[in-house]
Amino acid sequence: MMAENSPHPTHHPSEARLLDYAAGSLAEPMALLVATHLALCPHCRLETRELEELGGALLDELEPSPLTEGGVDRLFARLERQDEQEEPSPSPAVAGDPDLPEPLRSCLGGSLSTLPWRRIGPIGQVALLPQHPGLTTRLLSIRAGTAMPSHTHAGTEMTLVLRGAFSDETGHYLRGDVAEADDEVDHRPVADEGEDCLCLAVTDAPLRLTGKLGRLVNPFVRL
Repeated sequence: MMAENSPHPTHHPSEARLLDYAAGSLAEPMALLVATHLALCPHCRLETRELEELGGALLDELEPSPLTEGGVDRLFARLERQDEQEEPSPSPAVAGDPDLPEPLRSCLGGSLSTLPWRRIGPIGQVALLPQHPGLTTRLLSIRAGTAMPSHTHAGTEMTLVLRGAFSDETGHYLRGDVAEADDEVDHRPVADEGEDCLCLAVTDAPLRLTGKLGRLVNPFVRL
């Protein structure tokens, strides 16, 4: 199946996930994935901006807390230290693969070719990104028309499509779309024909292969 053109993503992070992002409480890899989705999704950018404005309004309604003893001195000392710090130079513009929106492009240095890719049999390639405690972050490049093994999750998986498209039991996902899966989802993603599917995926627990063959090879496979 060829990926049809879609002007904007139609599969979005959950409202709870966007709320956590707006509140600054998402772990860094999850926040990177959501921020990259926002670069491609006007709908979620607007919703996130409204959530941030709502959070700011709620803070304005809170009664100010009195400063503790010595609080004023500590505040001025902190401001003086900040004034003494040299202004950071602006980050240089990062050119690179147009399939990589910001902020992912800057995070990867703009190039897919320098990543530590390894083959995953006939399926495609995977590159592990810098890890965060309790989370695994991967770039997956799945060959056009190829199916991933059937699997479920011991925790949560978020997947953002960067190029191409894939389908599974939950829907059809194009560039910018986000798929969220948990231990209630048992699926077999299949990349569309015509173009390899590049995805950013973040998981907080290992995948678990399912089906008769999957149960046999599960102890030996790490995706």
